[in-house]
Amino acid sequence: MIKKTDDILDLPETTILIGVTRHGEEPSTTNEHLDELAFLIETAGGLPGKRFIQNLEYPDPKTYVGSGKLIEISNYIQEKEIDLAVFDDELSPGQIRNIDKELNCRIIDRNNLILDIFARRAQTATAKTQVELALNEYLLPRLTRLWTHLEKQRGGIGMRGPGEQEIETDRRILRTRIKLLKQKLKEIDKQNATQRKNRGKMVRVALVGYTNVGKSTVMNMLSKSDVFAEDKLFATLDTTVRKVVIDTQPFLLSDTVGFIRKLPHSLIESFKSTLDEVRESDILIHVADISHPDLEEQIDVVKQTLVDLKAADKPTIMLFNKIDVYKSVPKDADDLTPPDKTNLTLADLEKLWIARENTPSVFISATKKIQVDTFRELLYQEVKKIQQTRWPARG
Repeated sequence: MIKKTDDILDLPETTILIGVTRHGEEPSTTNEHLDELAFLIETAGGLPGKRFIQNLEYPDPKTYVGSGKLIEISNYIQEKEIDLAVFDDELSPGQIRNIDKELNCRIIDRNNLILDIFARRAQTATAKTQVELALNEYLLPRLTRLWTHLEKQRGGIGMRGPGEQEIETDRRILRTRIKLLKQKLKEIDKQNATQRKNRGKMVRVALVGYTNVGKSTVMNMLSKSDVFAEDKLFATLDTTVRKVVIDTQPFLLSDTVGFIRKLPHSLIESFKSTLDEVRESDILIHVADISHPDLEEQIDVVKQTLVDLKAADKPTIMLFNKIDVYKSVPKDADDLTPPDKTNLTLADLEKLWIARENTPSVFISATKKIQVDTFRELLYQEVKKIQQTRWPARG
């Protein structure tokens, strides 16, 4: 049986990050993406190290960064005895083979890293099944590379690897396992659909947002429950549903898995039963981290994911969280540079987003309980609107 994760569950401390700045893209954008990649590595238990960035019109189809840059990276790896190279984009099986020949260390891409974190975070049988399916579908076209790595581990004269017969056997095993997992998830989907149906006509509200923006903290604040929350990516994988009552108005509140840029498509497909909570909700609370430097991009990623889930047209409350840690550098009176997210006051930022978003917006700190009452009142009014359409006599 194949070593499914190529032993990446124990990420080494000697790690390098590799990205590409595409034509027309700002170098700062690439660095922001690598900042997130570094956070992913830390979340998985690794220690991010040196960054290698190549400027290209698009990633090289053979080596991702080009042969010259790959030699530079290889020299650094040998000099510093690096254990793991992490690439910021998904690598094709062909790219992995070519890079593996040049770099004398293990290599993984962003998708592989995210899948590893999901595997670590999965607690329930449902989440474990979803993650295993996504991981197996990722591994299927990459089996040759994994066998090559095992061959390197063995070393020695005459050790040419197990060959195509064993690889094809592994493919058959993996395809059979994928089929079984898909069938299991169909049964889970049916069970979850029945549970949602049994909830009756109670208004359903779903928390959505980029990973690590504070959704679980908002969940705990509203429901007075104890949902696991920490300052790491993907702290929540399993959907949590709680009954909440605000001023005699009851509704169901669900916390869902956080979104992220370049989220593997296989994960979205595997987590269909979890994301159905989003699709079938009546109201979305889009939680955003007002203090994050990539605020706009994170909001765009969530909006695009909602479009992909066919849930973008639902009534939405924009909830800007973490106002207690928002910092700006005020402009000097004679500074003629246009205002941006680095020099706007929180009051200016509130005016900007309220004017820009065609949805109700509120700015809070879930941890410090700042402006929480304003948020509760807004949520109460939105839930009441829907409740009155279902039970007119109660309006």
